Amino acid sequence: MYYENELMALKKSKRYRTREVVDNNILDFASNDYLGLSHNKELHVATCRVLSNMPLHSSKASLLVNGYHQIHKDFEDALCEANGFEDGVILGSGFNANLALIESLVRRGDTLFMDEKYHASGVLATRLNGMDVKFFAHNDMVELEELLGASNSKRKIVAVEGIYSMDGDLVSKEVFEICDMHDAILIVDEAHSSGVVGKKLMGVFDYYDISIKPNHIKMGTLGKAYGSFGAFILASSHIVEYLINRAKPIIYATSLSLYDTLLAHNALRYMLENAELLKSEIKERQEIVYEELGIHIDGLIAPIVINDNEKVIEIRDTLKSLGYAVGGIRQPTVERAIIRVIARVGISCDKLRELCINLAKIKQ
Repeated sequence: MYYENELMALKKSKRYRTREVVDNNILDFASNDYLGLSHNKELHVATCRVLSNMPLHSSKASLLVNGYHQIHKDFEDALCEANGFEDGVILGSGFNANLALIESLVRRGDTLFMDEKYHASGVLATRLNGMDVKFFAHNDMVELEELLGASNSKRKIVAVEGIYSMDGDLVSKEVFEICDMHDAILIVDEAHSSGVVGKKLMGVFDYYDISIKPNHIKMGTLGKAYGSFGAFILASSHIVEYLINRAKPIIYATSLSLYDTLLAHNALRYMLENAELLKSEIKERQEIVYEELGIHIDGLIAPIVINDNEKVIEIRDTLKSLGYAVGGIRQPTVERAIIRVIARVGISCDKLRELCINLAKIKQ
């Protein structure tokens, strides 16, 4: 067999992974469906109703070859209005959005400054064209400022996450000031913060009350808090125009499905209309995690460090036998193995508390 030795090594190190069909009878504390909108039938039915009255149900082509529909434009406009950005573009996934941004924006003579815990999609993009990239220590704004200050690059581009997917912590507010000071383009991956933090639940730009500037870029996914699939990039009209002309995942891919776009648009409306209720639900879950596990979380991600691959799987499987699905995250996704709990709004606070109590006992 071609890769037998590699597979054996993964199994020996307890890093072997398999696909498992979702068991809907188990309480889901593992997925990134932060607001439980994947289970909101009203959004689904409303989306299907509109789509059923359309002359077609498929986007059919790329955005630039007869695949850009009014449905896409309406959603892009709504995202811009809700987030305060000049322009935007939607595409197939958060992974593709990071590839699109980093591969196209970082040109010869430029330098990319990336947080060491940035998502794997962004790290992969740095290896595509031999770009100059410097990683700085996680959320270390002193090191970032030193690196920017010492750089003579044509363009300086900084990439951070709003809430980091594994640690669950917020990006430092200082990054906005530092990038403005050094005239650096700032990419903020809001996959795990959009729909979770902020006065309107729009993410860290909203949370920190940032005035949007031409050097700001916001990327967000639709497959998490939005309960749909796909991604969006919001920026100045100048940068969006450039991406449409240079970003391969935009140019050469079929445009986002009409169903996913409509569903996400309905989800956006739902978030904005129910922001206060959702924020109170989020806060209640954050308090439960702190009370039962002693962990302060900025969003809805609760990482419990175990530091043992085998034990992580044992804990995950024990909780599964009790009716709870959680994430057992191992290398290379994280440095040290963790149990990752998502305190989803879609499940009752009582059930979350039960999970946390059981987890605390098993961990001991």
